[in-house]
Amino acid sequence: MAWVFDSPNSFVDLRDPVRTVVLPERGATPDYILDLPAGEYALIVFHDANKNGIMDKNFIGIPREWLGFSNRYWPEGPPTFARAAFRLEGDETKTFDVQLRSVFGKTGLLGVGVGVIAQTSPYRGSSHVIVQPIPVISYIGDRVQVLGPSANVGILKWRDLGFALTVQYRLAAYDEEDSPILRGMGDRNSTVMGGLAFQANLPAGIRMSAGFDQDLLGRVRGGTRKVGMNKSFQGGLFTLSPQVGWTWSTAELTNYEFGVSPEKALPDRPAYSPGTSLSFVCGLGLFIELPGAWRIVLNGKTAFLPSAVSESPLVDQSQLMSGFAAVTRLF
Repeated sequence: MAWVFDSPNSFVDLRDPVRTVVLPERGATPDYILDLPAGEYALIVFHDANKNGIMDKNFIGIPREWLGFSNRYWPEGPPTFARAAFRLEGDETKTFDVQLRSVFGKTGLLGVGVGVIAQTSPYRGSSHVIVQPIPVISYIGDRVQVLGPSANVGILKWRDLGFALTVQYRLAAYDEEDSPILRGMGDRNSTVMGGLAFQANLPAGIRMSAGFDQDLLGRVRGGTRKVGMNKSFQGGLFTLSPQVGWTWSTAELTNYEFGVSPEKALPDRPAYSPGTSLSFVCGLGLFIELPGAWRIVLNGKTAFLPSAVSESPLVDQSQLMSGFAAVTRLF
């Protein structure tokens, strides 16, 4: 099948082409896409192996079927319209020889690079910002995807619905030396969260996700439940993905990071148990495709803390900002 796009925002999600043509099954005979008005376009050809009329994708939206792009372009992440685009004038005819290949190859795509995780501190009297450099190993497979501090394993995919197991590194909330109000509280350790995520692709390129995770190492003894939406927009070589959502944290997790147990209470730090909490979260992802299979990935978000958290004697901020940045190269 051949798909023709005239919009970067549709191309980045591989959806809603302006023209669809079914090509000869063996691909040996040229075919034509006729009567396109003058304009800028990008072409994708893919092998509809199961003849269901759609491009089959895995949990995070990567095509499972062999495909190729105009201009001999091959993406190193979300496809970039500007790299595959061509200009078609009034009565002009253009010819493209498109070679199909698998995104995953035989064993998947491995990438290496460097990155950093950062998080602000909402705690009273602390101007500390947690900054943790990390080596970044990325892997893109049909079912398994890894990027820096997070990974998922697809377990079920049907059309626009998918389920996956997830693993996420969670930064330590604080060290007791970060602020005088935290002295004697003990450090709050980093941990690894694991759970299950659900994703649905909605009309207009909107992606809805929901899921839960739990502390796998028994350090914070709690977990979160999340629901959110995001959508990608593209301009030139930049792909932007704004996102909004809500995060519900269990009482164990909220008390561990923002509570004060009776035995740790002081005159200026009374005992406090916030219980469960619900935070509104908004964020922005940025992907930049560079020459030579290099990629820049940025992801930042702000959580607006509910009153149950902001009223803690440990806290004097109502927002918590965090982010991840990485430069990687695929092999």
